[in-house]
Amino acid sequence: MSGNHRLTPSPELRRHWRLVRGLLITLIAAIGVGSWWFVAEANPSTTSPKTAAGMASHFPPSVTPSAAPAVAATTPSGAVVLPAVSGPSWLAAGSDPSVLPGPVLIADGGGNRVLIIDSSGRNMWQFPRPGDLAAGQSFRAPEDAWFSPDQKQVVVASEDTNILYVIDIATHKIAYTYGKVDTPGSSPNLVNAPDGILMLKSHDLLVPDAGNCRIIQIPAGSQSPSRQLGETGNCVHSPPESFSDPSGLYPMSDGNLLLTEGIGHWVSEMSSSGSISWSVQVPGVSAIYQTAEVAPDRYLTVDHVFPGQVLTFDHTGKVLWRYAPTGSQALNKPSLAIGLPNGDFMVSDKVNNRLIVVDPRTNAVVWQYGHTGVAGNTPGFLNNPTGMDLFPPNSISAKTR
Repeated sequence: MSGNHRLTPSPELRRHWRLVRGLLITLIAAIGVGSWWFVAEANPSTTSPKTAAGMASHFPPSVTPSAAPAVAATTPSGAVVLPAVSGPSWLAAGSDPSVLPGPVLIADGGGNRVLIIDSSGRNMWQFPRPGDLAAGQSFRAPEDAWFSPDQKQVVVASEDTNILYVIDIATHKIAYTYGKVDTPGSSPNLVNAPDGILMLKSHDLLVPDAGNCRIIQIPAGSQSPSRQLGETGNCVHSPPESFSDPSGLYPMSDGNLLLTEGIGHWVSEMSSSGSISWSVQVPGVSAIYQTAEVAPDRYLTVDHVFPGQVLTFDHTGKVLWRYAPTGSQALNKPSLAIGLPNGDFMVSDKVNNRLIVVDPRTNAVVWQYGHTGVAGNTPGFLNNPTGMDLFPPNSISAKTR
């Protein structure tokens, strides 16, 4: 109502105005809240409950967002094309998206999902969505997730539930499983705490079956291994006759495999036939996982403890670099580190619920997705992320034979 009236209103008229004004204010507030909610749902940049330690969050507090993942497509040749996404970044403030060569696949174990985000943290793909699982199917605690060599599928190992998955990216369907949920074993179609999975170009699966202290090769689509390295239940470091908790196989540039054994923190270079080129105990660590090759005679691993660390070393065990921050920056049971094309390292800081990229030249965190110490499954949040991979052609599967 305008205040420039020529006549002074009566008390009764003022009461009517106050009543109408109150009703208008209530209506406008309701419209405002509804509009804000609608925008927040469509534009998730307005939400996030906590600032990430070490990198300030740019999200205002208190509201939990939701956003539907986009849909992947295929080209006439069958190659998967991830959808282009737009909108605000979901990264911690100060993150530099340019340090990544492209999208990132994440095994979000506590969130019971695998997802692909772009370098700005926007969701490009996720499994499972409502309706993705068929009757009787479940999908829990994915620990390792890698792209297949043809980039059409994602291969997943769940150590906690004793099952392996192959998921079609375009159809959002489980194409194949090996193992029975919550049923550890060593007979056909059973595994025991599989601590990794790798798809070969033949589509055979190579699996470090940690609880059985063996490595098995499973032909594509089969329910029985075609070969085995190591003796089931003999958990002694003497590869290839026996393995002490095999906890990772990583393809190397020379066609061999980098084997990690958790008991005794051994790392070995092994050919596909099982021949060992060298084997070394990594010094100064307690619980290493899934060592990766990042350069000729330079290997990258994590110490899965609190406070955790990330380090590189050569085949003699000489430590070349170590990242072990303390205080609020301390790593909490990091589970995997991989090299980026620019020389940086991506680390899954599992119990801190985040992925970070560390520049080893400055030891600075230059990119972060997830809120330190805060679990969630909405955009910008993770829940005990364990594994990750880079979208092809930068995936580790590009090195498989």
